[in-house]
Amino acid sequence: MKKTIFTLLLTVVSLAARADEGMWMLNNIDKPTADAMKALGLELTPLQLYNPEGESLKDCVVDFCDFCSGVVVSPQGLVFTNHHCGFSGIQKLSTPEDDILRNGFAAKTLEEERPVEGFFVRFLERTEECTGRVMRAMNKIYQDNPDKDPKQLDSENLDSVMSAVEKEYTQKNPGRYCLVKSYYGGNAYYASVYKVYTDIRLVFTPTQTLGKFGGDTDNWMWPRQTCDFSVFRIYADSLGNPADYSEANVPLKAKRYARVSLDGFQPGDYCMTVGYPGSTDRYLSSYGIRERVEGTNVSMIDVRGKKQEVWKRWMDSDRAIAIKYASKFASSSNYWKNSIGMNKAVKELNVIGQKQQLEQDIRQWYQKDESLTARFGTMFDELDRAYGNRFEAIRAYGFFSETFLRGIELRRVAAILASKPNDMDSTEIAQTREQLQAFYKDYDARVDEETMAVLLTNYRQQVKPEFLPSLYRDIDSLYQGDTRAYARNLFGQTALKDITCVDRLLADTTLRDSDPMFRYYESVRDCQTNVTKRIRNDRQTIDYNEHLLTQAILERDQETPHYSDANFTMRLSYGFIQDYTAGAQHFDYFTPSQSLLDKAARQGEIEDYRLEQDIVSLLQQKDFGRYADPRDGDLHLCFLSNNDITGGNSGSPMFNGKGELIGLAFDGNWEAMSGDITFNPDLQRCIGVDIRFVLYLIDRWGKADRLIREMGL
Repeated sequence: MKKTIFTLLLTVVSLAARADEGMWMLNNIDKPTADAMKALGLELTPLQLYNPEGESLKDCVVDFCDFCSGVVVSPQGLVFTNHHCGFSGIQKLSTPEDDILRNGFAAKTLEEERPVEGFFVRFLERTEECTGRVMRAMNKIYQDNPDKDPKQLDSENLDSVMSAVEKEYTQKNPGRYCLVKSYYGGNAYYASVYKVYTDIRLVFTPTQTLGKFGGDTDNWMWPRQTCDFSVFRIYADSLGNPADYSEANVPLKAKRYARVSLDGFQPGDYCMTVGYPGSTDRYLSSYGIRERVEGTNVSMIDVRGKKQEVWKRWMDSDRAIAIKYASKFASSSNYWKNSIGMNKAVKELNVIGQKQQLEQDIRQWYQKDESLTARFGTMFDELDRAYGNRFEAIRAYGFFSETFLRGIELRRVAAILASKPNDMDSTEIAQTREQLQAFYKDYDARVDEETMAVLLTNYRQQVKPEFLPSLYRDIDSLYQGDTRAYARNLFGQTALKDITCVDRLLADTTLRDSDPMFRYYESVRDCQTNVTKRIRNDRQTIDYNEHLLTQAILERDQETPHYSDANFTMRLSYGFIQDYTAGAQHFDYFTPSQSLLDKAARQGEIEDYRLEQDIVSLLQQKDFGRYADPRDGDLHLCFLSNNDITGGNSGSPMFNGKGELIGLAFDGNWEAMSGDITFNPDLQRCIGVDIRFVLYLIDRWGKADRLIREMGL
């Protein structure tokens, strides 16, 4: 918590950024940075990008449901985001009888737009630095507790200090939502104030074959032909204020909306992505990278692969199950393949070796100065020791988490009910029933039973005996080690397989003592407690010294611009449209319409390339009208920029130099899957869906000309 580092940060964030690398805060764009963007082709000023006292480009970009980004594209609150961002909402609204997930959906009128329960958007109003406020509170705690370890004080008190600052902002801004987050490894803090709207309605979605074209086969790959978009609308009360769903609500009159460009672009043209990148670890030590690759990622790859095999068999055999598990499967497989790609890229690009060289350079830097050595001289030894101490436990916890917390589903019901008193009042009963109904809507006990059998066998094979829950004693003594028999008996006896369990619990309070799922839950809970204890002590040491490492990097490289890791706050990345070469293969910056038809012709051999005949016929006509690129007369589908993105940027608007919308970011490329840890300017690309492809589908396939007119086209 040295004062020096905060002085340095003022210098660091004010330096001009590289054109392609960086996730930059909009409220810290100064003249050198603005000059760099202007030289690349940006025609907007910093105040036109971010203006907390007036209208600016930030006002059309939204946090979409706290896991994606989106953009307002009309005066009536129309929002574009990715299909995969809206996927869970589309799935919620789908039934076997009204399968909009498969068939797509286009509301012909406002009255036909469908509310999506649980969806919301946040508009950023302003971001303010509160580092001094947080540091003063932390220093007071240090002064009041001179004998305590600063690492423990940070861990125990920082969250409460940040919550207190959030409360202050909320009190000063009634009706607003405030978040305080750390930047630069806990070396700076900013408060962001949001306006939140919760009445969000589905307006348009393409078929699943278009919105997820290529599926797992093409995920994280280039070239792409995925038309990854969906359309929603924000509703408000008659005064434009946030309000829960009501038939009386009206479309939001947008403060600012993005104008759409049909002019197209070419390599070298300015491109800027604004959104909410979720999480990067660009300052992480080599020890932390190794742990992520060999511990966390390995478990995700292994367990999710086996779980998804089970789920897919059931989904392929039963459309009702396919709808129930569609969103869960998509989320699981996305990060499963991400982990595979990250491990591959980390190895092939020698990311750990590069980080080790940086750490050696830092050692040489601080060893030249006694005061620096006093501050940083032990951090690498401590990181080495702490990461080594916890490796087996962290690896086991990865397998534990993927198996018991994210894999076998019914534990969640037992966890919910175990926390409830026997004498619930009518309100608690109604809330519990509502919570469980949401779970059971997308659940099938037959699928979960088979998943349990497969994952319990796998878990035993992957971890040391000391990390096994006590339930394995029952498997061995009562079922001769047969996990299928154990799962079959448990699911045959438990009362928790459907919503009637709430009423059964109320009628028989002894059920929790006799139901085998509660015994299973208790065994899993106790094991989780034991494993996390093995991790906790080393976590404090690691967090503290990773924080010191970030300080050292910033302090050593004062003349080099450094951006903070992504933390799901609004960021801007800028650069230009750009192709790339990987190995001996060159990849163009866009995909033509024929490339989609070529893949669709292979749908007999690759299921992920399935495409409805009416869409194929439409594309074969080659009548693209004003959506065609003026240079070649073709419909461009997806394109590349060198903008720096990560998870959470999905649905982020991609702007040209005039601040006009040219696409929606939806993916990164396979060759640079280590991008969350290190940026490779030669390989790392942002994949976006061309806005002209989006509009062509809305207009020609969806016949939703009312939306085209609404956007002023």
